[in-house]
Amino acid sequence: MVPKIRRGSRTHGLLVYLYGPGKRDEHVDPHLVGSWDGFAPDPGRDTSPDLDPKVTLARLAAALDLRVKQAGTKAPAEHVWHCSVRTDPGDRTLTDDEWNTVARRLVHAVSLAPEGDPDGCRWVAVRHADDHIHILATMVRGDLRRPRMNYDFRKAQAECRHIEKEMGLRQLKPGDGTGAKTPTSAERFKAERTGRPEAPRETLREAVRQALAGAATEVEFFTRLREAGLRVRTRTAPMGDALGYNVALPGDRNRHGEPIWYPGSKLAPDLSLPKIRQRLADGVANQTTPPAAGSRPGWSPPARARRSATGTAEQAAVLLDRDDDEAAAQLVGVGELLDAIAQTSPAATRAELAAAARTFERATRSHVRAERADTRAIRSAARGIIQAGHALGRGEDGGTTAMLVSTLVLVALAAARWHSARGHAQQAHASRQTAEHLRTAYRQAAATPMRALHDQGRALPEAERRKHEVAIRTALPEQVTRAEGASAKTDALAATLAQAEEAGHDPEALLQQAIDMRELDTAADVNDVLVWRLRRLAHLPAHPGEATRRPPVGTRPTKTSDNTGERKTTPPATVRPAAVAPHNRPLRR
Repeated sequence: MVPKIRRGSRTHGLLVYLYGPGKRDEHVDPHLVGSWDGFAPDPGRDTSPDLDPKVTLARLAAALDLRVKQAGTKAPAEHVWHCSVRTDPGDRTLTDDEWNTVARRLVHAVSLAPEGDPDGCRWVAVRHADDHIHILATMVRGDLRRPRMNYDFRKAQAECRHIEKEMGLRQLKPGDGTGAKTPTSAERFKAERTGRPEAPRETLREAVRQALAGAATEVEFFTRLREAGLRVRTRTAPMGDALGYNVALPGDRNRHGEPIWYPGSKLAPDLSLPKIRQRLADGVANQTTPPAAGSRPGWSPPARARRSATGTAEQAAVLLDRDDDEAAAQLVGVGELLDAIAQTSPAATRAELAAAARTFERATRSHVRAERADTRAIRSAARGIIQAGHALGRGEDGGTTAMLVSTLVLVALAAARWHSARGHAQQAHASRQTAEHLRTAYRQAAATPMRALHDQGRALPEAERRKHEVAIRTALPEQVTRAEGASAKTDALAATLAQAEEAGHDPEALLQQAIDMRELDTAADVNDVLVWRLRRLAHLPAHPGEATRRPPVGTRPTKTSDNTGERKTTPPATVRPAAVAPHNRPLRR
């Protein structure tokens, strides 16, 4: 049940609209379902042949405005309180009596007409559709004082949550006032008329978010907006400094032919220029993207950027698991990372990744503020992906997309836990929805490389495959490895361990390192998660069709980490046995 509150100054004009046909003849049988005293005239149902409905409507407007006229200059300029209340499309149809109860509870909750108060404000509830009503109240009490209307939207939302539960309706998540402004009915209807898939406000919000992803300076942010094809207008102080900005879609004009401008703060609370400046003040760690640790010269820039971002995303998940307020800034960085991936991902995964980025936007905002957070690493990861350009969707590029998305699923679930612990219901729900979009994108990105790895695992010599399966069963929880079909599910993991061993790594130690990186309880497929962790730690190609790089003979890789959270290897003096594969030897089949 969703309440929307507006204020105005024309009681009669609003009643004419409510009892009229609607803008598209959508108003059917408009009539009162409730009023302040239960005896208000009803222009929709008064059927006396001696009365013109227009006369009845004028009488109703005069009755509602009586206290306003008596108050004279003490009445508020915008004295009309208008609240539409709509049920979910899947809810049952409420009766008129039930809608009367809803209206009475809401005007009581917001202190317009408290139960038992003879001086409460005058109000009516009009129903002209099955799924919603309109409450119109005039904000002058019987004692000619103004009602105390502080936080009326928040109070109406809270009361709707109670009504949903008691009436058996769909229970929405309670909000905290940090959500983005939704399009108005007029904006939605205009989008339908002009053939747009969504309202301009939503298109602009996504475009501004994407322009901000990984941006290093304010100048770069505005340049990206213009390069995206948006109209940009800035407000400047006498000294030339920007005070704010407005954006408009080309071709989106009002009835006078003028562009329809939207301030950043009206797109989302965190897209105002002061909030953007706070984010840019954190900076980015690098202006250019260095190769990921252990990356091969032949790997493309998108592949290297995605490998580096995977390690940074792992670090963000670790920070979210710590459950302190500093993780709030990491959520903003994760949002930028998702926006960067959505812009540059292969075509096969772009739609789901764009949906994930759009959904996670709600999870980036709450009232929690991080005071000492450092977001340079994760913002640099987003910047690196943008600078590296679009992935081709095949070979190493497509494989590293699967590698990164697999990690981001766990990051989204960590964000859901972080928000749930603080009672942020909408943000936690958005995080879980993001994880579902990412899982779908992962299945699309990982289909080809995982199929190749399964084939390679089945083609391993029987003795070698059994050796790696024993290592997997020893290291992993029993309930995972003994599940139905576990042998087939570990084929890709066994193939990865075999390739890691050929590259000069200790497969059992590397597997334990991958397991210990962070929890696996939330992974939909533990084997897939470990495959990508192992391939990143061992610097194996993300696409198994590419050759495996092996360190020089006489070295055993050990764990260290760089300042981005990416694992890398250093060659200590311990010498590996001489019976190792020659450099870049083809995989055994």
